[in-house]
Amino acid sequence: MSDDRVPREPRSGDSGWRCAGLRWGLPAEPALLWRHPERGERASTLSPGRPIAFTTGAARRCVGVRRGDRHTACPTAAAIPPTAVSAQCPECARLDRSYSVAADTRADDPRPYDVYLAWFGPGWVKVGITATEREGARLLEQAALSYVLLGRGPLMAARRAESVLGAALAVPDRIPYAAKRAAREAVPPPPERAAELAELHARARALTALPESLQVLPCAPVHHDAAFALDRPRPPGPVGLVQLAPHATVAGTVEAVAGPDVSLRDADGRALILDTRQLAGWPLTTADPSAPTTAPVRPTEPPPSPPAPEPLF
Repeated sequence: MSDDRVPREPRSGDSGWRCAGLRWGLPAEPALLWRHPERGERASTLSPGRPIAFTTGAARRCVGVRRGDRHTACPTAAAIPPTAVSAQCPECARLDRSYSVAADTRADDPRPYDVYLAWFGPGWVKVGITATEREGARLLEQAALSYVLLGRGPLMAARRAESVLGAALAVPDRIPYAAKRAAREAVPPPPERAAELAELHARARALTALPESLQVLPCAPVHHDAAFALDRPRPPGPVGLVQLAPHATVAGTVEAVAGPDVSLRDADGRALILDTRQLAGWPLTTADPSAPTTAPVRPTEPPPSPPAPEPLF
């Protein structure tokens, strides 16, 4: 990678540094993480206009489990398939999920949680919860183009509200990545997104089945156009999805970052998407920013149709 803050691996071997994926901090700023078993972690920010160039090593390995500031390495350094979305082996993934709020194993969590509606594209709105202390970072990680908070309360109240809202508003709790990527190619203006979220917010406030311990919040839509650099002009044309492989080079200039996706323009003028979920676990060697991209590139998937609303009766 072409940044002095990025650990540079010698071309003759693996120095121990591996990419640990992308993280969104606050204020909204994406950064690639690097981890070394003895030297800890480093980060390098990804901003529009910055060159990014690397060559992958021979093998991708499990990134282990990270909770807060504590990292537990994979005990077997298990190999991970080059194009797998998850950078964890099955054992580490199970351990990671056991700590997850989604696993419903932390009913005694004393922290307050926010219930939100996130807008990813026309017809693509989801409901979810996130710890209040994260201040919206979860929505950046998910690549939500806009969102609105519905309520705040204890974990189990937030969980109950999420279930009630999902059924009453006919919104899912997951959105396909193909839909997210397609929506970013032609983003409606913020007022249109805000109007759709406001209508759902009003319907949610009118429900009588929400938990009493949930504090209903006013409608205040948040938009991520600037955070994702989607407010910058980009040349039209097809977009390719990078498929990482051993000893493959990716080089270009950062145009935008949304969720885990880094949008690049390579030396040949191609628009590429680098899914950093697939980058985690690779040892990377610095490459020339003007080098050709040798990693396989395939067309992005066509977006699925939005789900039809299910009848409530």
